[in-house]
Amino acid sequence: MTCDTSTPFQKLCHVIPGGVNSPVRACQGLLEEPLIVEKGFGDTIEDIHGRQYIDYCGSWGALIHGHAHPKILDAVDQRMRKGTTFGISTLVEEQLARKVVDIVDSIDSVRFVNSGTEATMSAVRLARGFTKRKKIIKFVGHYHGHADFFLVKAGSGVAHLAESSSAGIPEEIVQHTLCLPFNDIEAVEKAITEDIAAVILEPIAGNMGVVPADPNFMAMLRKKTAEVGALLIADEVITGFRVSLKGAQPLYGIEADLTCLGKVVGGGFNAAAFGGRKEIMEHLAPLGSVYQAGTLSGNPLAMEAGFQALKMLEVDGFYEELERKTYLITQPIQKMIHEHNLPAALQQVGSMFTLFFGPRQVRNFDDTQNFDPAKFKKFFNFMLDQGIYIPPSPYEAWFVSAAHTDEHLKKTRDTILTFFRG
Repeated sequence: MTCDTSTPFQKLCHVIPGGVNSPVRACQGLLEEPLIVEKGFGDTIEDIHGRQYIDYCGSWGALIHGHAHPKILDAVDQRMRKGTTFGISTLVEEQLARKVVDIVDSIDSVRFVNSGTEATMSAVRLARGFTKRKKIIKFVGHYHGHADFFLVKAGSGVAHLAESSSAGIPEEIVQHTLCLPFNDIEAVEKAITEDIAAVILEPIAGNMGVVPADPNFMAMLRKKTAEVGALLIADEVITGFRVSLKGAQPLYGIEADLTCLGKVVGGGFNAAAFGGRKEIMEHLAPLGSVYQAGTLSGNPLAMEAGFQALKMLEVDGFYEELERKTYLITQPIQKMIHEHNLPAALQQVGSMFTLFFGPRQVRNFDDTQNFDPAKFKKFFNFMLDQGIYIPPSPYEAWFVSAAHTDEHLKKTRDTILTFFRG
């Protein structure tokens, strides 16, 4: 990839490493130069050349109401005219916090931060401070942000020695992180011992495609962590307010000790959160000895956007309609895959889904090794040529928003069916 200044993207390359501020946006292996967006409206984005695309990335799931929703924009505009940031508490923080506490059963109190990484990183620090233990367990293929101790991969099915998956992370940082196989009840149950501070997972993994936890696996995690005094941390940065109003936990009949939120909770702005039982949260400064801070945490613009977004989710029938829209795409695709015994799978929970090329089912990261990257590249470009933008990675979820029209959903469905008939 050259970095002269002859095209808009190459101008970005000249001043930003790789031309992007988050690696997957580079569309490496898919496009010579990635999309550069000018604006978005409803279920559509428009690039700097005026080309329009039906969008199934939705800022990686954040835009459950679609792009530039007028109710959110109007409320943020009014809030912005009072000032953009203070570094001092505002009442709108209480409004959004109260809404989160009222909706999410496992949260008694909540602390706002600016990103999913901050939320998960802070939750683990809090868990270690609360339990006075060092070790944590995560799962292969689960992404919890780019904090040092999360960037770990397992060298075998059951990892006893962690190995960093990024340069710049010393071994001593990751030596207290055990990375284990997802949905493997026997292996994980043995590993949860009294020296474990916390187990963190995405109840429905969204960064190796949509891969739900097995209900028995979730039940085991809840039971075993409680038995040994470890905390269960649900990373619902993606699934929070997405798969249901209350997130993924009610789908499994469990409540985590700490829950991490992001994406939807910010209403399209930079906001995330972590919360849980009051006795745990009160270990945070200024009440306790676990330190966490941020100049822009609780930013009033983000709090206003999040508050408006969550209020709109409470409208009767919102999630039923969102799922109806999603089924317009997924059910015909699943039917074709089944009837023609195609080497593919479509996995869905609520309004998030992934179309896998290669494996017939994905239950853990090992199953993703059957991905067909050449097929995905061909598919990605085929969709783009038809004016449909999907996440530029076979390891990511697609998201349907309330703004997606039936016309656009049916066009997407028909385009995918045409590709399969190819």
